[in-house]
Amino acid sequence: MIRPILIHPDPRLKKVCAPVPDLSDDLRKLAEDMLETMYDAPGIGLAAPQIGVMDRLIVLDCVKEAGEAPRPLVMFNPEIVASSDETSVYEEGCLSIPEQYAEVTRPAEVSVRWIDLKGNEQQEDFAGLWATCVQHEIDHLNGKLFIDYLKPLKRQMITRKMEKLKRERARG
Repeated sequence: MIRPILIHPDPRLKKVCAPVPDLSDDLRKLAEDMLETMYDAPGIGLAAPQIGVMDRLIVLDCVKEAGEAPRPLVMFNPEIVASSDETSVYEEGCLSIPEQYAEVTRPAEVSVRWIDLKGNEQQEDFAGLWATCVQHEIDHLNGKLFIDYLKPLKRQMITRKMEKLKRERARG
């Protein structure tokens, strides 16, 4: 089921999410819904708070090459256990901040540990777009948006655009 995505500013996007204590069928269904919502948007990552669920759950799929098999990842309680000193800059966007993009500097490589859909602990090293995306989504779980990395003036400008977008959608 495709779920509505919250638009910034929304207080839920600034809250720290609670760890998932135990996997349930409801949480697995939520992960399915999140993947469907992300692909539909279309996006390459989605965090539970973006659909108003305050659990530490993210989904991502950064495969963009035509003809390449998708690689949907579902991560419960993801945490970065190591990150490189080397950084990379990507132009980031966010489904909760539509049509706004800005360059963000983050570690170029990260090692992430999480619980998968079967309840097994996983750990993997990510680089490039995957590293940027997983850090962006984990930030959501900590109440942080990509615009929080920007200078105050640019951040305020984007926030005002989103407030206007929300008013227009409300009038709909």
